[in-house]
Formats: sequence, C-alpha cells, structure tokens
Amino acid sequence: MSNNHLRVLIADDESIIRMGLRAILTELGHTVYSAADGVEAVTLAHREQPDIALLDVRMPFRDGLEVAAEILKQRPIPIIILTAYNEKALLDRATELPVQGYLIKPVKRDDLLSTMRVAIATFNERRNLSAKVDELEEKLTARKLIERAKGILMKGGMGEEEAYHHIQMTARSRRTTMSKVAQEIIDRAMKEG
Repeated sequence: MSNNHLRVLIADDESIIRMGLRAILTELGHTVYSAADGVEAVTLAHREQPDIALLDVRMPFRDGLEVAAEILKQRPIPIIILTAYNEKALLDRATELPVQGYLIKPVKRDDLLSTMRVAIATFNERRNLSAKVDELEEKLTARKLIERAKGILMKGGMGEEEAYHHIQMTARSRRTTMSKVAQEIIDRAMKEG
C-alpha cells in the first residue's frame, strides 16, 4: 500500500472536522468516505473497503475503538484514532488494538499527512513481519514432519541420509512437497500401528 491514491474512511460526529479532513485528502487525490457515527462507519468500511481509516474516539452508537475492532475483523487496514481528549484510558484502549496512529484534534494538515505516512509504513511492516512469521512457522512444521518421517524410515532400516533422500525423491517424482510425503509416511505408520 502506497501513499499515492488512497481510499480513506473518515468517521467523526463533527461535520466541520469531516469536511476539513475531506478537503485536505481530496486535494491530494485521495478518495474519501465520510461517516457521522460508528454504525455508518462500519457499513462504509464493509462496502467501500478503504485503505486506511481515521476514526474519532467518541461518536454516537459505537465509539471509534469499537469501530476499529470491527473493521480489523473484516479486513486489516491502518487505523488512526482522532480525539479531542488526551486521556490515558483512551490511549490504553487504543494500544490494545493494532492502531497505527493517534491524533489530537484539531488536526493540522502536516500532522495528518505525516501520521498517515507513518501509519501506512508501520502497517506494511507489521504485515510483512506477520507474513514472515507465518512462513517460518510453516517451514518449522514441515521440518518437524520430515524429521518424524525420517525417524519412521530409519526404524525400518534406512540410514538418516537415505531416509531424507527417499522423502526428497518421492516428493520430486510426485511433484509435491516433502512435507506432504512426510505426512503420508507418518499416516501410513500410524495405520500400521
């Protein structure tokens, strides 16, 4: 996600704030969706699939943090919380969610732009790290399966290298992964008893 052309959701019960933020963002070429309350914000987020959301903490029907949690369940995006209040309790609640920014109103143009830029960069970094963690967990799981299957083959009389080579060659000949072959070996051994 880059900063070039974004679909931005603004949710604030104060129309003057919404209009001001909309003016700044549309001037920069972004598409803006505005909501006056939490329910409308969730509906817009679901329908329009924004790239980033600017949410006021205190809104009618649902507060900004509830809205953030709901949006993040649907589709993870960078969230920036807007508030006129610099309260520790609000900040604590915001940090429980993966919120990327926190702005005190009235919001200045430069503060908005720099916070959005940092929020997007932080979000992208978190997403990349999460993908790397998933990949490493997958590799570790595959490695454990292969080691277990090697152990089964070694109990059957193969040497360690021979067992590994057997799994590797079987995977190649079937055009599948070594972990799938390993799982088949494990499943077969469990059935045999």
